[in-house]
Amino acid sequence: MSWLEDLDDDDEPEFDEADVRVRPNPKANRPRSKRRPAHADAEIARVLGVDRGRYTVLVDENGPDERTVLGVRARELRKMPIVTGDRARVVGDRTGDGGTLARIVGIEDRTSLLRRSADDTDQVERIIVANADQMLVVVAAADPEPRERLVDRYLVAALDAGIRPLLVVTKTDLADPSSFLEHFEGLDLEVFTSAQDEMPVERIGAALVGHSTVFVGHSGVGKSTLVNVLVPDARRATGHVNVVTGRGRHTSSSTVSLRYHGEGGAGWVIDTPGVRSFGLGHVDPANILRAFTDLDEISKECPRGCTHLPDAPDCAIVEAVAEGRLGDNGASRLDSLQRLLLTFADKSSQRAGSTSPSTLES
Repeated sequence: MSWLEDLDDDDEPEFDEADVRVRPNPKANRPRSKRRPAHADAEIARVLGVDRGRYTVLVDENGPDERTVLGVRARELRKMPIVTGDRARVVGDRTGDGGTLARIVGIEDRTSLLRRSADDTDQVERIIVANADQMLVVVAAADPEPRERLVDRYLVAALDAGIRPLLVVTKTDLADPSSFLEHFEGLDLEVFTSAQDEMPVERIGAALVGHSTVFVGHSGVGKSTLVNVLVPDARRATGHVNVVTGRGRHTSSSTVSLRYHGEGGAGWVIDTPGVRSFGLGHVDPANILRAFTDLDEISKECPRGCTHLPDAPDCAIVEAVAEGRLGDNGASRLDSLQRLLLTFADKSSQRAGSTSPSTLES
């Protein structure tokens, strides 16, 4: 019989504080709390650049005490990526004096995220920039040769992020870009063309006013040169194209935000390192069709699961174009849509039946 069964109904075990076993705390330190300070005194700052764990931020943007401050991330943000363009909450020493460091304790909600993956099968995304609303794709008409498929990938990433794409073609004195530009007919894409020494700076600058524009492009196309013309004090390094390989040499090694001042106002230029590949493993294909608003509306008449590709049965968009209901430009818009959607059809087939990495430079 247990000691509980041996007790009378009126008997109850009595306990006192001595019966409570407490784990000893030899260091006599206070237990850690999960509560974090509210940081009510934090200021909102724009992240201008990131360099080896140090963040250059702009405090009191457009205010009377605007200044750049160097900061580090707080411990609670160690798993959160902080990228150029972020709006950060900053505490600590915000004087910007030499030898001082502020502390980033939070990130404001982002309006957009431009991302890429290592390849089309990689689901791990790399954030390029936050809160941009425009992407300026820079290509050269020659030296190096323009690559339509790479530009397609830039456009897909921009449309997926809800960012307006723009296109600049440099070095038109070396080659006629007409055949290259035909590839993008039907897209709502503003195009600027320039010769090697005659860039349409005023037109490009007018498109930057009031916007945060991220510049992207293959190495050697003149992207950093264009940035230096638009922002004279940028001093971005420029390179040359290898005459043997036809490829540009990487000059910009980090992403940085630079303020643009034009006749019509100000904006932000975000220069990024040149790339030779741009993976789309993170992109949602549904966002591409939404970019073609008229075609998206007609797609509501399509059968469930319609791919909108040339061999898709009973595709309402294909039928509308064939019947001439979308005007003279309908066929080119459908071709542009199908070209972008084919990028994802190829990606899906690679995931299902191939383990080899996709060719991103095609």
